[in-house]
Amino acid sequence: MLSSDTFSYTVQARCSLAEAAALLSDLTRQGELHPLIVRVRRVPPRPGARASYTINDRLAAGPFRFRTTYQADVLICEPDEIVTVARQWPATTVRNHTRLRAEPDGLVRIDVDITLRAPTPLFRYAFRQARAAHLALATRLGAALDTTGNEQPPS
Repeated sequence: MLSSDTFSYTVQARCSLAEAAALLSDLTRQGELHPLIVRVRRVPPRPGARASYTINDRLAAGPFRFRTTYQADVLICEPDEIVTVARQWPATTVRNHTRLRAEPDGLVRIDVDITLRAPTPLFRYAFRQARAAHLALATRLGAALDTTGNEQPPS
């Protein structure tokens, strides 16, 4: 049996739509922002994908630390919309639907909906990890894209 839930966040950055879309659609750059990612490798696109990746995360469960590997695909990559899906055994998927919109004064609004689906026994742990990681990513995203600040994204 699978469980599912969604969380959302919004980020504003002073950059162009193209800069935001380029960062968010290139998963090799997510290691700059995502606190769990330790390695991203681009692989040949899987059927239906614009780009495909193999990603390694470092997770913690109490005192135990472990690495996990999963597959991620960019399904839609438009200047105003990006959709990615990550799949991991057993039967766990994370769907990221990002919408980008230019706002006044050179700002870009980034609205993100994350839906996680996982086997019920794993769901609470997986959802907590995903939400914490993506909210941490959100706090770094604006600074990484902000063209009025430093040229280099924060580490």
